[in-house]
Amino acid sequence: MKIIVLAGGTSTEREVSIVSGTMVCKALREKGHQAILVDVFCGVEVPQVDDELFMEDYDVDQAAAYMRSFDGRLAEIQAGRREFFGPNVLELCQYADVVFLALHGANGEDGKVQAAFDLFGIRYTGTGYLSSAIAMDKTLTKQFFRAHQVPTPEGISLVKGEGSTKLEDYGMSLPVVVKPCCGGSSVGVYIARTEQEYKEALDHAFAYENELIVESYIEGREFSVGVVDGKAYPVIEIAPIEGFYDYTNKYKAGSTIETCPAELSEEQTREMQRYAEQGAAALGIESYCRLDFMMAENGTMYCLEANTLPGMTPTSLLPQEAQVLGMNFADLCDHLVQLSLKKYEA
Repeated sequence: MKIIVLAGGTSTEREVSIVSGTMVCKALREKGHQAILVDVFCGVEVPQVDDELFMEDYDVDQAAAYMRSFDGRLAEIQAGRREFFGPNVLELCQYADVVFLALHGANGEDGKVQAAFDLFGIRYTGTGYLSSAIAMDKTLTKQFFRAHQVPTPEGISLVKGEGSTKLEDYGMSLPVVVKPCCGGSSVGVYIARTEQEYKEALDHAFAYENELIVESYIEGREFSVGVVDGKAYPVIEIAPIEGFYDYTNKYKAGSTIETCPAELSEEQTREMQRYAEQGAAALGIESYCRLDFMMAENGTMYCLEANTLPGMTPTSLLPQEAQVLGMNFADLCDHLVQLSLKKYEA
């Protein structure tokens, strides 16, 4: 198949997206697909959109380098145009058989691209626009989890410049986790154990977004569970060597110990997998996603959030879970394409 691997964009997770897209593009070409890597925002200059673009000797690394060449000029480009999609992006996506969404964060994982593609008749991987938008908004996610009996930490939503930020006014107490409502990759996430840390966390997090989530801090172990076609994959435990699973520990080699399958009892494993499946269903997520969990020291489990376009490198969490099932990275990428296309069958 002719596949556009769409990555990059303008979010705080641009670099992560480029890495995911590069790895996915190479994997799909390994499986025999004619895949090319395209920056959703910066696009690509081509003489015309035709079969020649999907040539056999296509250089994926060169395409990734071209994407990174725009990194220092994104703000300038944004100021100079109104539209989000870069040159030839929509034309390429319409020409391809399917688009593999390797986007992360705002304007990519929040349903906007998906909604536009639905209108243009472009087929894409992952879930639809509505479930993407709900899952991206951590306030809405919590509401859907609670409505469907998926355990989640107690929390509140704060809007910059509106209402009180005092924890006691909401019946909460330290320690708490402060994070942007619609952020990803743990960018702007802070753990506050003192009043001073809480004040600083609010200041820093509000620099990313105007709406924040403040939730009770759960002391314990952290896990993640992929859900593919409604079924939970093996549970993976995430244990940072220092601190918590923030942006640095997610992407710096050797900073986190990841164990899959996680060392849990059979009963605990089934329980977490059941909550993962219920959480994905509660948000209406199709095709695939990954849900993050904390388990308190007493064994109580809490679902934190869902990632509708999880990281896709060979060492990312979902591929590690697939590996336990005997599915290598290239097989997983191909499987996600085939699975996503099922939603377009009449």
